[in-house]
Amino acid sequence: MNGILPIWPAPTWIRAITTTREWGNLATHVNDDPRKVAQHRQALQQRLHLQHEPVWLTQTHSDRVIEANYHSAEHPIDADGVITTFTQLPCAVLTADCLPLLLCDSEGTVVGAIHCGWRGILAGIIENAVNSIANHAKGKILAWMGPAIGPQAFEVGMEVKQQFVSKHPEATYAFKETNIPGKYLADIYHLARIRLQTMGVNDIYGAGHCTYTEIDRFYSFRKEGETGRMATLIWIEN
Repeated sequence: MNGILPIWPAPTWIRAITTTREWGNLATHVNDDPRKVAQHRQALQQRLHLQHEPVWLTQTHSDRVIEANYHSAEHPIDADGVITTFTQLPCAVLTADCLPLLLCDSEGTVVGAIHCGWRGILAGIIENAVNSIANHAKGKILAWMGPAIGPQAFEVGMEVKQQFVSKHPEATYAFKETNIPGKYLADIYHLARIRLQTMGVNDIYGAGHCTYTEIDRFYSFRKEGETGRMATLIWIEN
């Protein structure tokens, strides 16, 4: 099974991957058979030779970012971002159109995974994540944007555009008019990039996929309705 591996200048002991359809659904909240999901998660852990179970989040499109330790996976966690300085402890987010954002510092001492839907980006999830990473970083912060819905497929209403532009006027360039009045095509990669750069993060990589159009590789909620979720994970190997 193949996954999407980040191409970025992170230290060699920083490991990261986004799964594809081949790995199966990894979410417990999409009416899938819980036994199958457990099997998929176990297979993922074995395939990646993970010593600890990933820290899975109960994602709610919030701005909440938590710091994980070796006991964090024992209980459900309501959050949309997770960071850690602990080795061999994978941070994970689940997506099927939303943007999975990975962060680390150039010295490889802290890592994080962030679930970025438009609501979370608007609420400040990226700013909170960068601040959390910065509290531990010993070098500059690197960012990688995993597979999300592309700018040619992400239709939103006027109210979404207005909310973004009111906070960051340059966000207007992340929206293109459609033939439908009041509807726009949004570039979630661009919106995330604006927030990252505002926080001083300029080493930004990834952003080359579209979950909506690459349906043979990725799950897409907008394309399929009820469907599975990919996992994007990052961890400090040693």
